[in-house]
Amino acid sequence: MAFRAWLSQNEESRSVRIITLFMVALITVFLALAARCLYLQCCKTDHYIAASAKQQQARATHKPQRGVILDCRGRVLAASNEIQTIFAEPRIIKDPKTTSNALAPVIDMGAHNICKIITESKNPGFAKIKTGADPDQLTTARKIYGIGIQSDFRRHYPTGQLAAHVVGFTSLDNRGLAGTELQYDRELSGLSGRNVFFADAFRRPIRPKQQQGTLTDGAGLILTIDAAIQQVARDELLSQYESYEAESAVAIVAEPKTGAILAMVSLPDFDPNQAPSTDPNNFRNRALTDPFEPGSILKPIVVAIALDAGAVSPDEQIFCENGNYRGKGFGRIGEYRDKQYGDMTIREILVKSSNIGMAKIGQKLGKDRLYKGLKYFGFGKTTDLDLPGENEGLLSHTDKWTGYSITRIPFGQEISVTAIQLIKAFCILANGGRQVRPYVVRAIIDNDGEIIKLKRPPPAYGFAIRPEVARWVVTEAMAGVVNEGTGFRAKLKKWQVFGKTGTADIAKSNERGYSESDCVASFIAGAPAEDPAVIVLVSVRRPNKALGKGYTGGIVASPVATKILKKTLNYLRVPERNNTDLRPQIAKGHN
Repeated sequence: MAFRAWLSQNEESRSVRIITLFMVALITVFLALAARCLYLQCCKTDHYIAASAKQQQARATHKPQRGVILDCRGRVLAASNEIQTIFAEPRIIKDPKTTSNALAPVIDMGAHNICKIITESKNPGFAKIKTGADPDQLTTARKIYGIGIQSDFRRHYPTGQLAAHVVGFTSLDNRGLAGTELQYDRELSGLSGRNVFFADAFRRPIRPKQQQGTLTDGAGLILTIDAAIQQVARDELLSQYESYEAESAVAIVAEPKTGAILAMVSLPDFDPNQAPSTDPNNFRNRALTDPFEPGSILKPIVVAIALDAGAVSPDEQIFCENGNYRGKGFGRIGEYRDKQYGDMTIREILVKSSNIGMAKIGQKLGKDRLYKGLKYFGFGKTTDLDLPGENEGLLSHTDKWTGYSITRIPFGQEISVTAIQLIKAFCILANGGRQVRPYVVRAIIDNDGEIIKLKRPPPAYGFAIRPEVARWVVTEAMAGVVNEGTGFRAKLKKWQVFGKTGTADIAKSNERGYSESDCVASFIAGAPAEDPAVIVLVSVRRPNKALGKGYTGGIVASPVATKILKKTLNYLRVPERNNTDLRPQIAKGHN
């Protein structure tokens, strides 16, 4: 009896423990569930609201039309055309073969190709089938389940290679990659708009919910480039470039008073419509990116600096050592083709392009004044032209100069410049010494053609040199180069041309010294000398000397520059000017 009572009591106690443990476990589970619900309700509210909204909503993005790019007379250089794209949505297509067979005859495309695009698409919501479909194809394709239509824009360059380096090009998603397309990408791109819809389980829009952002098409650009002048410059330069089998060539036409670039050609060039298949080296705008030793074309600038500083005077005579100038610390200097010159005036030094005369002018001027003067003319720094990729060239500080520097820089060695820097410097000279900043975008316009913002730089303050000095160099010395010197091929009947030739040997890349077979042939010219309206620079890199046709700036570059100059003056209807000799007097210089 006692055993049975003990056993019964023990079983009751065990049952109580089991029930107690069960209740504790049950309460724990309920507490955990309550805690989880509290966590989801309070801490994860935003997450699940967003997830729910994502499932219930579909978004349609409307892309803006990229702004047009026009030349200075309204000719279209770049524009965006609307195109329609037929696409498939793989995630809602249950039978790709059936869908492909239905679509194939509509767009005249193989069903197996369509099926492959749908099944192999990495994007479950979009698989591009055909771009540029016609209206009938679009109407029929819309009726096929799983097939949609998307509007987009394709960039088009109607002038092709004509102004490729200035205009630039865009990526497939319409982002600027070069030229003004890159420089002004933000203005040209515009702002996208987005509509939000309630969607069904298949992500198909049911009804609109809200609009996010306002669709704003991109602004347009009016360039300073004149397509007619650009065509002349490119045609003339291309002919000479091919004739001399050159490595590259550039030509720039500018208004000296404003700095507006009327034409800018860089060869080899490319067709922006075919940019993806173009050699990347052709994308370089060599007028901005490729510095070179300018050679004798720099001499008028140095003479102007020396005259302005009072280091020399126009009627001063300098002994040119009969073609052989030696001295401690600067080695030997000779003349082109071993010519021998004696006493020469400053004008004669420029007309005959004497290296020794320029070296002595440099010595009279001194390194500090020469360095400062070259900086005033814009060398050794970018011009801030509104195009990407500009190189600042090389003008070492005087701390790094040697005895060779002060005698070599005056005739264009031991200094590297870009074509756009030369244009700026000679625009300053032709503009009476007043500072000039080159630019290529004249204005930003809205979709109605109304000007939003003028981009012409404000008038520059200050002078690099005195006006009378600049005028003497242009109308007396540089006009003399054309009338009597190495630039004689640039003479024009209607206008007095001023100019300067330059032939610079290219430094060897793997050892000291200069190449005997490689050079840069350049010529810069302007007209009319009395009131310059146009400046033209032509520079040809590595013309083939083996052809035996000549290689100097006077032979290779000056005929091209002259043709461009003549046609541009006629096109702009610049009045004829008498070639009367207007020789300004220069007051005593200052230090």
